[in-house]
Amino acid sequence: MENDKIVVGLDIGTTKICAIVGRKNEYGKLEVLGMGKAESDGVIRGIVTNIDKTVNAIEKAVKEAEEQAGIDIRVVNVGIAGQHIKSSIHHGSITRSSNDDEITIEDINRLTNDMYRIVIPPGSEIIHVMPQDYTVDYEEGIKDPVGMSGVKLEADFHVITAQTNAINNINKCVRRAGLEIENLILEPLASSLAVLSEEEKEAGICLIDIGGGTTDIAIFHDNIIRHTAVIPFGGNIVTSDIKQGCMVMQHQAELLKTKFGKAIGEEASPNEIVSIPGIRNRAPKEISVRNLANIIEARMEEIVELAHAEIITSGFENRLAGGIVITGGGAQLNSLKQLVEYMTGMDTRVGYPNEHLGKSKVDIVKSPMYATTVGLVLSGFRALDNREERYKEAKGGGKLVAHKKVSGGDFFAKILNKTKGLLIDDLDGGKDY
Repeated sequence: MENDKIVVGLDIGTTKICAIVGRKNEYGKLEVLGMGKAESDGVIRGIVTNIDKTVNAIEKAVKEAEEQAGIDIRVVNVGIAGQHIKSSIHHGSITRSSNDDEITIEDINRLTNDMYRIVIPPGSEIIHVMPQDYTVDYEEGIKDPVGMSGVKLEADFHVITAQTNAINNINKCVRRAGLEIENLILEPLASSLAVLSEEEKEAGICLIDIGGGTTDIAIFHDNIIRHTAVIPFGGNIVTSDIKQGCMVMQHQAELLKTKFGKAIGEEASPNEIVSIPGIRNRAPKEISVRNLANIIEARMEEIVELAHAEIITSGFENRLAGGIVITGGGAQLNSLKQLVEYMTGMDTRVGYPNEHLGKSKVDIVKSPMYATTVGLVLSGFRALDNREERYKEAKGGGKLVAHKKVSGGDFFAKILNKTKGLLIDDLDGGKDY
């Protein structure tokens, strides 16, 4: 029973490592049973740079989540992000033997499997293959060709790759912490499950997930993921700017940002002053809130400009009726919504994972800061693409799952031995990494 299924999401972030344990309640909402988090010292801009520190933080977060939930955690859904993430569109086609037979799910799978054979840069691995629109006998714009007649089946695929070393380091950290990876999922895709509605994805929407080390972009249109990107700036670089601009300590800069920071300089009072304790018997330092806001505004403008450039690059700028949703820890910054609306000219809202959450033991998870981790839990219950659910039902309650656990062997052997299906469990191409 799905109500008995418990899923754990593990977000290995730049500022925090967070584990959330959840299950579906009788109303289909996610009930959070436990949460644990630890400070992340071994991750920079989404990439693991210190294995031991990261392992210790994972162990601490998971232990806290275990104690709250009252269960032993062994398997987790892990998010991946970082500047090394690349996305591209590839075209694939197969020729079927008969025009009389209907196009089957097996034909769709065969076409998708071919995408895992495309040439990608050395040192990279495919983590997601997301089908876009299909073409049957040169008839374009078909979302779901199953059941149609035709000989030539074609499709455009959104292919997402990550560095093999980055994947291996995440895998190593999770394994050393005594855990096993169920799925490896691109973080903005996980966040989209938590904060976007089906109506927004159909209308067209851009998700901007502002984390500590990176800002992740995901663009949806017609319920299909159209574009993903990772910007190598996040909340930490704003803190670093404050540290340098105001000449304060790192933790003081973080407190200034979260308690007094604004994304628009003109909204800050020019007469308001914050007093910071001096170092080692020195006099307190006085910081102007207006100057603080100007420092923050300069960096946030840069991040929003880069995000807007990705929207323009995607070609969907004029088709996003839903506008923009900002989420992640950085989305909590005062006046950021207004800054994004002013710079892009698009409707903007802050994305909270409330819609999918039922009554939970831990209310803090309703913050945008935990959108990715909540999404990683939801990925255990929901598909990234609605079509996968229909394919699963057509095959009789999930028998389409083609991934088999491969124990032992090297990384590449595991990839070659897998048959890639179209379910959420199979889209990530990262099971067993």
